[in-house]
Amino acid sequence: MIYPTGRAVLLIALGAPFAALFAAILPGLWAIGLAWAVMIALLLILDGLIAAKIGDVEVVVPKSAEIGMPFELGVQSKFAGMMLPRTVFGNIGIDEKLSSAGGLEFKLQRSEQNGNLFTGSGHLTPERRGTGEIGKTWLRWTGPLGLAWRQATKESDHDIAILPNISAIRSPTVQMFLRDSVFGLLVRQFRGEGSEFEALTEYQPGMDRRSIDWKGSARHSKLLAKEYDTERNNQIVFALDCGSIMCEPIDGLPRIDRAVSAALLTAYITLKSGDQTSLFSFAAKPELSTPFLSGSRNFYRLQQDAATIDYRHQESNYTLALSSLSNRLKRRSLIIIFSDFTDPTAADLMLEAAGRLIDKHLVLFVVLEDKELSDIISAPPESAADVARSVTAQNLLDQKKLVVTRLQHMGIDVIEGAHETIGTRLINSYLKINRRGAL
Repeated sequence: MIYPTGRAVLLIALGAPFAALFAAILPGLWAIGLAWAVMIALLLILDGLIAAKIGDVEVVVPKSAEIGMPFELGVQSKFAGMMLPRTVFGNIGIDEKLSSAGGLEFKLQRSEQNGNLFTGSGHLTPERRGTGEIGKTWLRWTGPLGLAWRQATKESDHDIAILPNISAIRSPTVQMFLRDSVFGLLVRQFRGEGSEFEALTEYQPGMDRRSIDWKGSARHSKLLAKEYDTERNNQIVFALDCGSIMCEPIDGLPRIDRAVSAALLTAYITLKSGDQTSLFSFAAKPELSTPFLSGSRNFYRLQQDAATIDYRHQESNYTLALSSLSNRLKRRSLIIIFSDFTDPTAADLMLEAAGRLIDKHLVLFVVLEDKELSDIISAPPESAADVARSVTAQNLLDQKKLVVTRLQHMGIDVIEGAHETIGTRLINSYLKINRRGAL
């Protein structure tokens, strides 16, 4: 396709006032303006015809990317002709999961190694999990005179799997913990504050004083402490609410994606620790229910399963979801529930369903801190609408605090914090439960 550039339109437009001037002074020369426009039009067509011809176009995309993490999308194309362009401008149609803008603009520059090859790239930050599709690619470049654009369209059938964000797992802090926790795993047992007695050892400063065996110490005339085997092979279930409340954004990403990242970070630790781990999601009805997996080799499978958790703009049915989960579990398990509470009626149903779980299982709730509500409350009001907004936000926070307090009175631990720290706090709670031998 060939069409005029801004330069060509400007040159044709500049001929109009001169043509009017000649027509007013010398009426016989009125045709000069028409001749000028025809000449520019002919030059435009000639410029388009002698412009470089496009060859193969290749879009280079990764097979997968993590939500919230930028990645590079590359484009390269070959051109043929005597007059190669200096710059090629492009645009790619992309899925809304990859960008809400619906497209990515980029430029191709001539390669120094291969004069006929033009390369370029752009960066995208996925905004939703799932499969992101790459659509058509449009490329355009000017002829040597700069009067005509040539444009080419190429179809693309590339897909990108948008996975949950596990960047926290690669952090130095977590890696250092894993290095220390699995050191010597094959030649020694984990010893800690479990329930199964293992051996007596000489008491060392820093040990829990409650572990001192006073009778054994009296017999051996030295201070001895009891060591226990830390339980392994426990069942850990991450129950994720993917209803409408959890689809609301926090710092640009939905709550459910923040919850999935924290769940996977902790799941990596549970798998490394030898516990059996499962994912469970629900909204109006139970959605995902994975089998119990053990061993770090199965972490990628959990990540793949977590990527299929959809965004459901429905009210969550806690009674159906948690009763279904309870029927599935055949032994005592640690159930970690990621949810939020804004509707008092739904919160009452959730409390009732959670109350039935704690008879057989250990339940832990994880609630993400709503920074937006806190900002609304702390912002100085400038109008009556700001005051009403602040009062409403305070009421919502008070309702959430009331539900958290009722959960704690039921004997359920609640972790509430910012999305940046919730994963670390959840790991600490899991390790504390493991050391205590609560399962």
